[in-house]
Amino acid sequence: MSLGDDSGSGIDFQTMRGRDYPTLLQFTVFLENRVGALLGLLRKFQNTEVRIVAMNIQDSTECCIVRFVFTHPERAREILERAGLAIIESDLVALLLPHEAQPLLTVCSALLRAEINLVQSYPLFVRQEGHMAIALMVDNVDAAQQTLADHGFHMITEHELLDMC
Repeated sequence: MSLGDDSGSGIDFQTMRGRDYPTLLQFTVFLENRVGALLGLLRKFQNTEVRIVAMNIQDSTECCIVRFVFTHPERAREILERAGLAIIESDLVALLLPHEAQPLLTVCSALLRAEINLVQSYPLFVRQEGHMAIALMVDNVDAAQQTLADHGFHMITEHELLDMC
């Protein structure tokens, strides 16, 4: 990757994602619906530092849509692209669930009050200090982050995710 010559412009070329951005990157992968296709994909990560921390599968007759959250998303993207797979990247809001009887009710109530639509949801395969974690795809990431922060929820960053694995 070439950053070019900044010639003392004072511009910081670091991207938002490189700055501990408070979302996680979801990769949506399209696989042929055949026996062993998912296993073949999972084996590509076998001898790498990349860990799968969430997975969601939607099956249909011709194809399978698999959504992943990985540690080391840049490296995961390289592996998926090298495998020649069609992928889509999306930002997810990830948060620790509070220790209470109905934590999802609290999350969904906060989002509803702010008129934020929940598109997808699935658990993360990590915990922090006994707290379960969840990934949410919403129609307005910035508003969801602000709303959830205002209600005292702790959002998980990519850097924190590495510490949790």
